[in-house]
Amino acid sequence: MNRFAILLAATLIAVLAARGGEAAFESPGVKDRLPVFYGKLASRMDYPLSWLSGGQGEFPAWREKARAKVMECLLLAPPVAPFDPKVIAEQDRGSYVARKVVFNVTGDSRVLAFLLVPKAAGPHPAVLLLHDHGAKFDIGKEKVIEPWDEPPQKMESARKWITQCYGGRFIGDELAKRGYVCLATDMLNWSDRGGGGYENQEVLAANLFQFGASWAGLIAHEDLRAAEFLATQPEVDAKRVAAMGLSVGGYRTWQTAALSDRIAAGVSVCWMATRKGLMVPKNNQTTGQSAFTMIHPGLANLLDYPDVAGIACPKPMMFLCGGRDHLFPAASIEEAFGKMRQVWESQKAADRLVTRLYDAPHEFNATMQNDAFDWLDRQFKPVK
Repeated sequence: MNRFAILLAATLIAVLAARGGEAAFESPGVKDRLPVFYGKLASRMDYPLSWLSGGQGEFPAWREKARAKVMECLLLAPPVAPFDPKVIAEQDRGSYVARKVVFNVTGDSRVLAFLLVPKAAGPHPAVLLLHDHGAKFDIGKEKVIEPWDEPPQKMESARKWITQCYGGRFIGDELAKRGYVCLATDMLNWSDRGGGGYENQEVLAANLFQFGASWAGLIAHEDLRAAEFLATQPEVDAKRVAAMGLSVGGYRTWQTAALSDRIAAGVSVCWMATRKGLMVPKNNQTTGQSAFTMIHPGLANLLDYPDVAGIACPKPMMFLCGGRDHLFPAASIEEAFGKMRQVWESQKAADRLVTRLYDAPHEFNATMQNDAFDWLDRQFKPVK
């Protein structure tokens, strides 16, 4: 082969190689419900507003700045209205009384809530009970406080649910026996506020976005108002109000503790991890629907989940998770725990943060409850 032929062959090879490169393009674009480039997106998430990123100045100033940014990401706040509570039913439960109370949680929604009040002289410590998601919408507040005078199917549904997820106990009633005032309301789309069910969660979220609001933001705003309502009840010591919840109720617990000065402590059960640890193929958070109860537009560009929880520092906070929880990888839970420990340690408040990983699935079992209740008792020792 002469020199010309060699040059021609080399040129043809180069042209074919170039064409091959041009022909290579992204296909498919989506796999496992994620964009195929999700790893690149995750690599750019550095959470510049995190306290752990450094250079944030004094902690109280950062706390207020971070809280304000989270509030901004909740989107449109519903109007505020006087609570105007009305007790419509009452049941004597021995050492405490159960009440059905109707009040204005916002200027848009008047809701039915359950309120448990000890008979002993107050004021009492109190717990805002934030119910789970569970893909179970026929009950909400009935998951954490025992219902009464409800349709038989609802009563039975509540009993089965606590057997499955709460060690056979209504946690509100257990706390009331210990001397706590307890309040539980329904998230929009659950129990008395139901109507959409599982399949219409994304539709509900999309429709709220069309009105300039968000479903997750509305849930957060309502939780803040519920905390205010509970703290202002005459039987309650406003300085001893906690939040507690399982699953999405656990998410709501640390979120409310971070955003409300009314919440003095929190017990979050089975909801803590890093965002990157959850945004992976096959994880429940990547399947849409239920995720919309927790998506605040734009927040992922600024803060990770443990960063938001860190806004609650230096309040006493307890995080209980299950090592066999199929929704939350243990490694991601431990990473999030580590980030929060750094925050509390930075404020010389390490003794106020408890993080535990139990040999348990996604549940709030009796052992976890006993640990949580005893811990809360220690935080809220009677004022002498």
